Amino acid sequence: MHHLRILLTLVGLFFVKQSVWAAKIDTVETYSPSMKKTIKAVVMTPETYANDKELPVLYVLHGYSGNYSDWVKKSPNIHNAADLHQMIIVCPDGNFGSWYFDSPVDPAFRYETYVATELVNWIDSHYKTIKDRSGRGITGLSMGGHGALYLAFRHQDVFGAAGSMSGGVDIRPFPNNWDMAKRLGTYAQFPERWEQNTVINLLHLLTPGSLAILVDCGTEDFFFRVNNNLHEKMLERNIAHDYITRPGGHNWNYWNNAILYQTLFMRQFFDRAKAN
Repeated sequence: MHHLRILLTLVGLFFVKQSVWAAKIDTVETYSPSMKKTIKAVVMTPETYANDKELPVLYVLHGYSGNYSDWVKKSPNIHNAADLHQMIIVCPDGNFGSWYFDSPVDPAFRYETYVATELVNWIDSHYKTIKDRSGRGITGLSMGGHGALYLAFRHQDVFGAAGSMSGGVDIRPFPNNWDMAKRLGTYAQFPERWEQNTVINLLHLLTPGSLAILVDCGTEDFFFRVNNNLHEKMLERNIAHDYITRPGGHNWNYWNNAILYQTLFMRQFFDRAKAN
């Protein structure tokens, strides 16, 4: 009976917490000058936003065939993260299969420029943000995991922390999948484009301690091997990072759990940056 009372108390506290936390979730329209079009994004702000000073921002990218609304619709755990960690969370639209490149093939796909420059500038001009890398992190799932590391490695002046969940961190083993050939041209014809735009080949851009990095992938995921290869290569190069593996596949059950680790990691980075 005593244990039952404790359990009921904990359950009650959980629901009180849910009712107290009421992050505001907006869908905004941003404009991309490079692609000359309006692009939607979800922006989550803490309930205390009106009284807050400048807040850090976490950009969370969706996967292939997804869109800006995926995270807020499919991951209950992300809803409380803005309040729990006192941050702004932005979920951009990366189109059906942009891979967050600036495509050398299709000028309608300039999602590196959009996310790393145009969207960041738009968010900083419309919200109370910390307007430098000490207050910006980026993460994502699958295609978005590739995108988050790709953008952070190439724009270390913009992002101070980067994460990946089940990320396609080496695209070369998958030359016929997920519209990548439409963005880069075929691997057979343009191998140099694939070599230059795969995350695992961008480690030379990093200096020790330049980014806080968290890589997470389930052991049953079809991207597990490339994630493990990335981890080993970062160890060889003495690049500090956190690496998480646990049983799980390429699905929302895994990512809904993984986002808890990512948001906590980002909060710790923001706190360290603030202290320094």
